[in-house]
Amino acid sequence: MTVTIIGIGLIGGSMALTLKEKGFANKVIGVDASKLHCEKALALGLVDEIAELEDAVLRSDLIILSTPINAAEALLPLIMKHVTKQVVMDTGSTKKIICESANGNPNRGRFVATHPMWGTEYSGPEAAIKNAFHGKATVICNKEDSDQDAVALVEKVYGLLGMHLVYMNAADHDVHVAYVSHISHITSFALANTVLEKEKEGDAIFELASGGFESTVRLAKSNPAMWVPIFMQNRENVLDVLNEHIVQLRKFKACLEKENYEYLEELIVQANGIKRILK
Repeated sequence: MTVTIIGIGLIGGSMALTLKEKGFANKVIGVDASKLHCEKALALGLVDEIAELEDAVLRSDLIILSTPINAAEALLPLIMKHVTKQVVMDTGSTKKIICESANGNPNRGRFVATHPMWGTEYSGPEAAIKNAFHGKATVICNKEDSDQDAVALVEKVYGLLGMHLVYMNAADHDVHVAYVSHISHITSFALANTVLEKEKEGDAIFELASGGFESTVRLAKSNPAMWVPIFMQNRENVLDVLNEHIVQLRKFKACLEKENYEYLEELIVQANGIKRILK
């Protein structure tokens, strides 16, 4: 099977590595707007060749669209123009808008909207990791809008990657990821800016930073080219969860201002309830 990866970065590159190792893809074609990314992907063995978009689509059985979501939304109609029997899947972090953009296409059934729930703070071809997705969840959205054989192929891909499948409609997906992913990144960006503003001595941060601090601000190293479009596309849901987050922060602030340490303890005990979800 010939697989095209459009956007040869962390997600696309990691998929390419595993699908080649598993023998699913006997050829991987790379498409990327960055010449440097193309050169690195070839050098690292993520792809076997680089091609232009139309040529790659026409020669492929499966096209994996793994660009930032604003680029994916723009590219999807261009890809679908050349689709006959090929299957197209995306890996974006928001789903409602790209599903809406696909709905008017006569080949809509060949597109499967997905979101593999894995990533790191790193980007680019050099960030690709073999077998990175094993044990993680992936969401397939609006399954009923895709052809059965297209869904079956995508399910096989994620099975080879070692992921378990969750089925959801696109609107619900975007609400849930605002809570479990997008707010985490905003919090990390904001905390990093807070510390950088207050701690002018960078060496002091480096010397005193503990594991807890590092894990909390790790996401602040994430690529803005990826995350600004996510926040734009999921703006309403992110604002909803951000408003609730601000309410919670104000509770902690009020406890300290009023020296209400009993309520402060109650808030922390309440937060400990997350253990029911995160083992």
